[in-house]
Amino acid sequence: MNKPVESLPADKLEYLKRRTDKYFSKSRQIVEKFGDRTVTYGVFLRRGVICAVNPAIDVLRSYYSAKAVPLRITRLYEEGAFVPDQKALFTYTGSFAALVELETLILQRVGVACVSAYNAYKMAMNLKKVAFIDMHARHSPGDDLSLLAAYGASVGSRMAKLGGTMPHGIIGYAGSTLRAAQMYVETLPQDNLTVLIDYYGREYSDALDVCRWWYNEYLPRDETGARALALRIDTHGERYAESLDYEKSTEIVVNWLHVPNEYEAVRYVMGEEAFDADSLNIVKDRVRKVLFGTGVSVAAVIQLRQTLDANGFNACKIVGSSGFNLFKCKMFANSRAPLDVIGTGSFIPENFSDTFATADIFMYDGKAGIKLGREKLFQGLKP
Repeated sequence: MNKPVESLPADKLEYLKRRTDKYFSKSRQIVEKFGDRTVTYGVFLRRGVICAVNPAIDVLRSYYSAKAVPLRITRLYEEGAFVPDQKALFTYTGSFAALVELETLILQRVGVACVSAYNAYKMAMNLKKVAFIDMHARHSPGDDLSLLAAYGASVGSRMAKLGGTMPHGIIGYAGSTLRAAQMYVETLPQDNLTVLIDYYGREYSDALDVCRWWYNEYLPRDETGARALALRIDTHGERYAESLDYEKSTEIVVNWLHVPNEYEAVRYVMGEEAFDADSLNIVKDRVRKVLFGTGVSVAAVIQLRQTLDANGFNACKIVGSSGFNLFKCKMFANSRAPLDVIGTGSFIPENFSDTFATADIFMYDGKAGIKLGREKLFQGLKP
């Protein structure tokens, strides 16, 4: 009786047994009873993604029994390549008994990474001059998912890493935004500095306080003068940034876009065709929220940039965070909003079913065999 999985170290075997779907374990028992076969699997998703499958391939290699027939893996797309929906990303061939219990671990590491890569790519394409900070981890239910989303995000975008970001808790701990910035620099003087400015609802006042200290007092004493300052605006979606309301926000955006009124600002950002097609005003209302609404709106970012520039702090970068999904990124891009970096946790999709990957056996002992309806997915593929 062939039991190739038993050659795994005890810790790996225990990890595998606890995480695999039970019907895979029962399938292995059947295969071992009636005879092992060499099978070829193909892995695919039902939507277009960016290929980010290294974590899945790594776990496949790590958990495949060394005593089984040699494992063969064929990549059909390079990491970072676009993969159309229902096209296999990679295939793998080996012992059915050794592979059948690995399907759960493999598929868990395909969907989240590939969809995260796609989302990061789309954000990067919408905002080509804006860098991204990956902030998804606190939205993830666990370490494994967090690491996969982070890996996918890194594949999908050329992510700029700004040192020196801080949580809101440090601002409250310090008692003021300025003091939090000073405490951070005193503790981590080698880092670039990104300061949250929304904790006390004084986004623009606190921004100027930090800039005056940084550029007029701290930076002149810095021997290298190489460290950079960025301000991160993360205003809560239930309120406007300091001194703004809907009317003031509308005025800011209208002037920025050089259009006569709110109506034309929305048209400008949506585009003529999309604007006219939205007869129920559903998308228009979403656009208004992004442009003139509460939270980190286009108006709030424009106001911050203009406030900094008017006081001579043109070198200070702006980081926007809070609610930056693909739609918001596109509206910011169409508005030419003056952002330098976006911090987002939206790499993990809102519709988690998008991440579900599938692995089908399409060959047994080198001969085609696939369930009815899936033939086209694997047409022309070989072990």
